[in-house]
Amino acid sequence: MKVKKHIFVPALTVLFAVLTSPARVSVPGIFADHMVIQQSCEVTVWGWADPGEKISVKGSWAPSEKVSAVTAADGTWRLKINTPKAGGPYTLVIQGSNEIVLKDILIGEVWICSGQSNMFLRMRSLRTEKSKNDIEKANFPQLRQFAVDKTYSNAPKDNCLGKWLVCSPETASSFSATAYYFGTNLYQHLNVPIGLVSTSWGATPVEAWTSRKALTQFGQFEDELKLLDNPVKAEDPSPKAADNSSKAFKSPSVLFNNMIHPLLDWRFKGVIWYQGEANRMRAVQYRTLFPAMIKDWREHWGQGDFPFYYVQIAPFAYGRPEGLDSAFLREAQMLAMDSLPNLGMAVTMDIGEEKNIHPKNKHDVGDRLARWALAKTYGKKDLAYSGPIYRSMRVEKDSIRLSFDYAGSGLTARNGPLTDFEIAGKDRKFVPAKATIDGKTIVVSAAEVSKPVAVRYAFKNWTQPNLYNAEGLPASSFRTDDWPVTR
Repeated sequence: MKVKKHIFVPALTVLFAVLTSPARVSVPGIFADHMVIQQSCEVTVWGWADPGEKISVKGSWAPSEKVSAVTAADGTWRLKINTPKAGGPYTLVIQGSNEIVLKDILIGEVWICSGQSNMFLRMRSLRTEKSKNDIEKANFPQLRQFAVDKTYSNAPKDNCLGKWLVCSPETASSFSATAYYFGTNLYQHLNVPIGLVSTSWGATPVEAWTSRKALTQFGQFEDELKLLDNPVKAEDPSPKAADNSSKAFKSPSVLFNNMIHPLLDWRFKGVIWYQGEANRMRAVQYRTLFPAMIKDWREHWGQGDFPFYYVQIAPFAYGRPEGLDSAFLREAQMLAMDSLPNLGMAVTMDIGEEKNIHPKNKHDVGDRLARWALAKTYGKKDLAYSGPIYRSMRVEKDSIRLSFDYAGSGLTARNGPLTDFEIAGKDRKFVPAKATIDGKTIVVSAAEVSKPVAVRYAFKNWTQPNLYNAEGLPASSFRTDDWPVTR
């Protein structure tokens, strides 16, 4: 009995000490060495500690300024600090019952990079001579990426895991290729540190990235949203287990909960987005669902109508090269530009691959996204940032004249006469058409159609069209009719 008593009492003492010891001050995973934070603004620093504990934060860019907060009853603390113009490296010291010192911090321009597999696709996956050479030359220590681990959840979470990578020939292969080319382009033009927060997952539909509250206006998701309340449904915090073998990660709001919600206090400049393939069979719904997600993000982040630049999906056979489903999705993406302010679309009609849904030319994708940012967000003048976008039509006897936005200094056809134009009369039967450039307009006609009413351009799953503006940017596919969506 004495031996047992001698063992049992210290065990209770240790257990009591563990239960009553103060919680260590902690911060979200995105706060780490090598991070990039947004310049010239008020940024939020937040984390967890014991209720009532005083927390102070000090950045080495302003050593005489210390900001303090008291931890709330739920164990959370939050405070705001001002950042200077771009520069660094700096340190950030967070002091409570313990001290956290974050080193090698840069201050510059931060962008959220999100979407499905074409955004997630890493530099090493391209396997082209260009990408190999670019990786070997990727000595950009002021370009950094934080890749959010792929996890999903039924309910909103407050933290996400990941790691900040400093761009070098050793790390560039792990960067999102689209984000890498976007970021290097910005860096070379702006000459400030660039932070890329990459949060993306292949095969995911837009509703997975949208909050539950925003989805309630769409009756199609009611049953799936109710399943989120079911504790039996598995949630997967493990990146290794959370792969494409399960459909759970595609469920409405689950990626918003675990890959967007933890970032809602993070300050940034804008968003680039590459997604749409997973919604191509629901193109009509996407017309309202995609803008609803953008509005949802803006409302949650509370940073106003921040820039949101996205990629129009590229041509791909999808099993039926002549099918129209992805053309209708591209149309929905084009229509989104008129639905909300501060949007921009990078057209990729010229980089598609018939049998590869992940086109390897991510350089031009990143370049075109960067053009939108440089021109519209950073005010760079005399920079073409969009290819021709259909604006209006006018019937002229047996032909139709088309007008465009973003025609630049003129329209042009590559490698011969214009291709991929079709024209139809009231019977709605489209036939191949002759298209001729006339200044900044195009005149379309066909001998079989004496009284035309509608034109379509590159309006099918797989095509290789050749309409550009003189600045070298391709035109989006389009149709002038509003006839019911077909496959």
